[in-house]
Amino acid sequence: MRTHFAVLLALMIASGCAVGSSAVVKGAGPDDLLKLRDGPGLDHNIIIGLPDGTPLTRHDCVTTDGKLWCKVSLAARPSVSGYVSADYLAHR
Repeated sequence: MRTHFAVLLALMIASGCAVGSSAVVKGAGPDDLLKLRDGPGLDHNIIIGLPDGTPLTRHDCVTTDGKLWCKVSLAARPSVSGYVSADYLAHR
């Protein structure tokens, strides 16, 4: 169990998934939006679409079906929160 925790922690650090850190949406593309979902995974409902450059606050991250998902909130509206794929987050 201790090894699993160490691996998860290393993965979170490597992916920039520090709790309470600033992030920005990156890689959704000029004509697409990153889906903010109500849970970690593609099977969860979409709350809103986020364009590239949207400032976020990153909270905890979890792995679901082999993919890293981070709970985030909008920097400008912290009451709006949900999960996004960590693949589309960059440090701000």
